[in-house]
Amino acid sequence: MQRNSCSNDSDIRQKANVIPRGILLPFVLVTFLFALWGFANDVTNPMVAAFKKILLTSHFQSSLVQFAFYGGYCVMAIPAALYIRRFSYKSGILVGLALYAVGALLFIPSGMMMAFWAFLVSYFILTCGLSFLETSANPYVLAMGPEETATRRLNFAQSFNPMGSLTGMFVAQKLILARLNTTSEEERRLLLATAPEQLKDIQVHDLAVLRVPYVAIGLIVLVFLVIFLLSRLPRCKGEEGTHLNLGPTLKRLFSNSKYIEGVIAQAFYVGAQIMCWTFIIQYCINELGFSAEKAQGYNIIAMVIFCSSRFICTYLLKFFQPGGLLMYLAMGGLVLILGTIFIKGMPGLYCLIAVSACMSLMFPTIYGIALKGLGDDAKLGAAGLIMAIGGGSVMPPLQASIMDMDTFNLGFMTLSSTRTSFVLPLICFFVITIYGYRTSRVHRHQE
Repeated sequence: MQRNSCSNDSDIRQKANVIPRGILLPFVLVTFLFALWGFANDVTNPMVAAFKKILLTSHFQSSLVQFAFYGGYCVMAIPAALYIRRFSYKSGILVGLALYAVGALLFIPSGMMMAFWAFLVSYFILTCGLSFLETSANPYVLAMGPEETATRRLNFAQSFNPMGSLTGMFVAQKLILARLNTTSEEERRLLLATAPEQLKDIQVHDLAVLRVPYVAIGLIVLVFLVIFLLSRLPRCKGEEGTHLNLGPTLKRLFSNSKYIEGVIAQAFYVGAQIMCWTFIIQYCINELGFSAEKAQGYNIIAMVIFCSSRFICTYLLKFFQPGGLLMYLAMGGLVLILGTIFIKGMPGLYCLIAVSACMSLMFPTIYGIALKGLGDDAKLGAAGLIMAIGGGSVMPPLQASIMDMDTFNLGFMTLSSTRTSFVLPLICFFVITIYGYRTSRVHRHQE
């Protein structure tokens, strides 16, 4: 039996199975969690544009939504890993669901206060819960069967994450962006100077629209909390012990170059993903003059491409090494981002949308490669990879600050600040390309 496995003796005789029969129902239940955090991620990305319009903030200020949202992952990952080590994966899932629900329901007082900082606190608490969920669910799925099929199993579970993401995107488009007051941002700024009370009424209405989906998902998460509380989840090998030798574990992790490089690559991947998906809306508004609701439609198209590509790439892993496929997809992302930067209008937007096909495989593949062979160290190792999601908190504000600048004159052509800002995702895909190459060449014996 593999060191980290929930499999029984029957499963050992069928080691080729990606999902052993004995853990099918628990696997299905845990897979629902991937959709739940996918919803939270992608109902939130368009809120950067929504808060900019409602509260009249700059690109940089509105992007602090992402700083608070993904900052929760970074701060809570290590405490979550220590908690899971002390108790169990199921306990970590329960804490995660509880924090998720609390953060979502805090949108009620945040909306009443009409304070941007209160929303940021709500997002932070919500994603502290998501950090617990991801730190629990990702390694738990890896451990639910033979190690040789762990990356494929995680890719399959992650394939349901975009379904939650698509739901979040549709909710953002139809239940939030489409229902905001139609008064433009320029007209609102005029009202701020001439009729502040009228502007306040508009803001009260818009914030009420914004908080309804979060309150609804908070209640749904509470239902899942009860379901998990009453469910029996199998314990994996290694969960019997509760003592964590932190020093020796960290020493082993820091001496593992494949793992350390994986954490770095994951941080750049998440940064690239959040920048591309968050600022599709800004690209559409600033470059093409679209409304936020229409722009969100293109974000949904990108997610459909992402979701479809995830299933295709998961199948291709039967025939290709994960590191090699990762490298080629990252190279594709590089080319498409160059198109976004240097090609004007709709073709540039099409390039930005197509990047999602290249990103579909990256998170679970980097995750699986980095954790493969870590055995009991995978719990703390998983925390490092969840901390890497903090890349999504740092990079979007940096890109937004570039968007707030004037146009850039390159001598042979002039680039808008919006298109120039995508140089940051370009750098991210370059880093991922290097990791894919090193995994398929340098670390090949460990993959």
